[in-house]
Amino acid sequence: MSTLRPFAARAACLLLALAALAGCAAVPDAPPIAAKPLFRDPVYDGAADPTLIWNPARGRWWMFYTNRRATAPGLPGVTWVHGTRIGIAESPDGGAHWTYVGTADVELPPDLGGKDATQWAPDIVRAGDGTFHMFLTVVPGVFDDWKHPRVIVHLTSTDLRTWRHPARVPLANDKVIDPSLARLPDGTWRMWYNNELDHKNTYYADSPDLEHWTDHGLAVAQRGEGPKVFRWHGAWWMIVDVWHGLAVFRSDDALTWRKQDATLLEQPGHGPDDGVMGGHADVVVSGDRAYVFYFVHPGRQGPDAKKDGPEQRRSLIQVSELIEKDGIIRTDRDAPVRVNLAPPG
Repeated sequence: MSTLRPFAARAACLLLALAALAGCAAVPDAPPIAAKPLFRDPVYDGAADPTLIWNPARGRWWMFYTNRRATAPGLPGVTWVHGTRIGIAESPDGGAHWTYVGTADVELPPDLGGKDATQWAPDIVRAGDGTFHMFLTVVPGVFDDWKHPRVIVHLTSTDLRTWRHPARVPLANDKVIDPSLARLPDGTWRMWYNNELDHKNTYYADSPDLEHWTDHGLAVAQRGEGPKVFRWHGAWWMIVDVWHGLAVFRSDDALTWRKQDATLLEQPGHGPDDGVMGGHADVVVSGDRAYVFYFVHPGRQGPDAKKDGPEQRRSLIQVSELIEKDGIIRTDRDAPVRVNLAPPG
């Protein structure tokens, strides 16, 4: 009997090893850690103002962004922030890594500059019939200063690449930028935007169908830009780029907003190309978690921060996970971000 004991022991060990392997195989892999920096535009190195949407045909997340001409030579004043086309990037792994796709094919009417128009900071939503709707900031030309009209234009698409049927959205005036849309519980839509002629406060408008809009005026008396509204943890939230980080507001009804004391991303991070404050951001809610996708000018630090060259002009996209506790949102931009955004719905 004693000669069988080693064989029995080895057999038992083999069975335990197989059981352990089977158990490990049943545990799903942890989400990948997001790249840092998350994305740099390969054309002009000027990615900014990101907005994300699920592309069902590709089965991947797409990022649309303002493609500033940071590395283009010989552009005086703020010309490099004009003449932009909306860039597109794609993630194969739920938002952790991104590759360049190209630019959006956007048709604009001649009275708004046509092909020479400047395109900034879109927001994109999908209607119940599957049509995609883009709301795009348009400047009718290329200019070396900020003293020119800007309007918000509505376009539609079935493939997220080709955008047609442009229509100007009737809002407070002809100097409005940075739309952010959300669908309300009753099925109607609300748009928040920046009114540059009223101290850059945030205004809002409502629509039953994304085609017809009624402007309601002031939403939040906060000087800033790039409002982003999202629903998370039983409340409505708004973040606004106030040029020293992102101000955060909370609401129960998407009408009355209360500002929290602490801003997001005001303090520089310590990761690669993340050592400056974060700006104009998108937020994607995935299950119980939320992620803020923001842009930075990594060259605007140190003794050369106030120079105006390619290093100071370049911008790129980063990501950080949001943390909510007791009605307050914060984020640790230096923490590794494990992200695998789920498809909507």
